[in-house]
Amino acid sequence: MKRIFLFGFISGFPWVLIGSALSLWLKENDLSRSTIGWAGLIFGVYAINFLWAPLIDRIKIPYLTNKIGHRKSWIISMQSLIFLSLLSWSFLNPNENLFLIIAVGLGIAISSATQDITIDALRIEQIGEDEGKTMAAAAAIQVVGWWTGYKIGGVISLMSAELFQQKGIENYWQMSFVLLALIVVISSIALLFVPEKNSTLRVSLQQQNDQRILDKFKIKNKLSQILTWIYGTIFNPLVSFFKKNSFSVAVGLLSFIFLFKIGEAFLGRMSIIFYKEIGFSKTDIALYSKGIGWITTITFTLLGGLFAIRMGLLKAMFVSGIVMALTNLMFSVLAWVGNSEILFAFTVLLDDLAAAFATVAFVAFISALVDRTYTATQFALLASIGTAGRTLFASSSGSLVDWLNGDWGIFFIITAVMVIPSLLCLWAIRNKLKINE
Repeated sequence: MKRIFLFGFISGFPWVLIGSALSLWLKENDLSRSTIGWAGLIFGVYAINFLWAPLIDRIKIPYLTNKIGHRKSWIISMQSLIFLSLLSWSFLNPNENLFLIIAVGLGIAISSATQDITIDALRIEQIGEDEGKTMAAAAAIQVVGWWTGYKIGGVISLMSAELFQQKGIENYWQMSFVLLALIVVISSIALLFVPEKNSTLRVSLQQQNDQRILDKFKIKNKLSQILTWIYGTIFNPLVSFFKKNSFSVAVGLLSFIFLFKIGEAFLGRMSIIFYKEIGFSKTDIALYSKGIGWITTITFTLLGGLFAIRMGLLKAMFVSGIVMALTNLMFSVLAWVGNSEILFAFTVLLDDLAAAFATVAFVAFISALVDRTYTATQFALLASIGTAGRTLFASSSGSLVDWLNGDWGIFFIITAVMVIPSLLCLWAIRNKLKINE
């Protein structure tokens, strides 16, 4: 569980870099809400990382794989790229280098999305296939780690930027990014001490599946071997998923996963802009949204894991979806009341409760669906589909607020309604799912 916590931390940390930190950096350089919203399209790479997930399941990093393990070698390589990207940001100005800043942000997103493929596979492979309850517990710890990385990154980025700004440093955000780069180094060093299970069995099963494909070729040559490798790498994980579930159930599952967190993403993408516009300072946001939110999220995530174990993953998905929608309405109340620190703290508290519960249930749910022969590829596919819904639609969140003439109350009501289609999809296939609880 300590290892899984570290995995979550490494996975969550980059999100605050290309989310809150980048958004506020652009906002304080007088860029429009629409520009900031559309800059969020860089999160789209999380929606398509399943495209290269098969390669990560198969391809080894020269030298590193033999030294530290297949999974860890990929993570360390991506951490190195994130470190270099943060150093690049420290030399750039949004008013002069907006395109380059977004490009570097895209590089961070690609590196983060790539390491997530391996992190999720490494987490799942730490647990036995028949340990359904342990999988739910691990999902809770993973989410605790993710939110810890996300919240700590948020607290450090916002408070350090505020401190540097108060000291009269002109490029205060750039200095903050140097500080954040050091955290990447520390987490990478910690990862080196994590043992990685031998991948012999997984590789053997993949080779057996490849051999079945190769046997269907009448002529065995280099071309048939290449085609076998391509088919086994790209298509076998998909075939395995549809075989485990019927076609209609698989389509229902994919629809549910795609739609489930769209409302939460719309809210999350604009929340920090909303806080700023109704009068909260960076320190207020850091304290209530990141600092206190971190503590409450950890508590609620562990409770969410317990509830998911007790009530079962399917029921947990329905309950978490409803709770998530209801808590979005609190932001409408905050918008109508205005700058109230007490209401702000209470709203963040409820939002963290809903988000933690929903995330734990969601991670455990899709983890229980994967075939261990293609762990990285199948989990990446399911997680990417979930991210696709959140990212592709939520990137228009700033435009929606502008279209509503800045009516934040109506905006948050709309985000609450967005969860309904996903729950209808899950309800339609609820009796046909094959999940090891």
